[in-house]
Amino acid sequence: MTIHMRAEGHLKLPEARPDGIRFDPAKSALVVVDMQNAYASQGGYLDIAGFDLTGVEGVIARISGLVREVREAGMQIVFLQNGWDADYKEAGGPLAANQFKSNALRVMRERPELEGQLLSKGGWDYALVDALSPAETDIVVPKSRYSGFVGTPLDSILRSRGIRHLFVVGVATNVCVETTIRDAFGLEYHAVMVTDCCHQAGPRYVHDATIFNVETFFGWTITSDDLGTALQQR
Repeated sequence: MTIHMRAEGHLKLPEARPDGIRFDPAKSALVVVDMQNAYASQGGYLDIAGFDLTGVEGVIARISGLVREVREAGMQIVFLQNGWDADYKEAGGPLAANQFKSNALRVMRERPELEGQLLSKGGWDYALVDALSPAETDIVVPKSRYSGFVGTPLDSILRSRGIRHLFVVGVATNVCVETTIRDAFGLEYHAVMVTDCCHQAGPRYVHDATIFNVETFFGWTITSDDLGTALQQR
């Protein structure tokens, strides 16, 4: 079966894997997933829970540089921000799968002195890292589950702006990044994971497994250098 694809825009990414793509910056968005103190700072939830943050500083620096390039190119930037209200009602009732699988909720149950501190809206843990402060033209979308599309207006926000390509960065590679890309595929977006701008708090093979899944089933991958080069050519 031959698939005939209408060329989008005028920028090429021949280095994209598994095959090159074309995209229009005016119809694309950079989706920054959960770059919060909880996930990317010493003293945040992941650090408290014992996850390995090695390499996160480099990821923050690369995302910060890419954000600047994307803004200059006129692409929309969307920051996803994960967490719950102060009473954790948004985390779900006692039968919610989130109550069983969220490590942050589990840690607070095991350590009651942390109650109200982890991923609570308005707190330091919930806040985006200092190096990634949204500009006035950026959009911040709060979310209460792993995927940026579950229980949020993200799909409406993107469609109302004619956005079709999503370049996804952030944490964690195998959880919130991957689930957001999976849901984007189901909603007919062309999702591109920027591999060196995603952090995996754990073994490298877990990060690599998500790259395999994205390239094989759900979208494409690219590096920040190759995306930046394409944007500069514009």
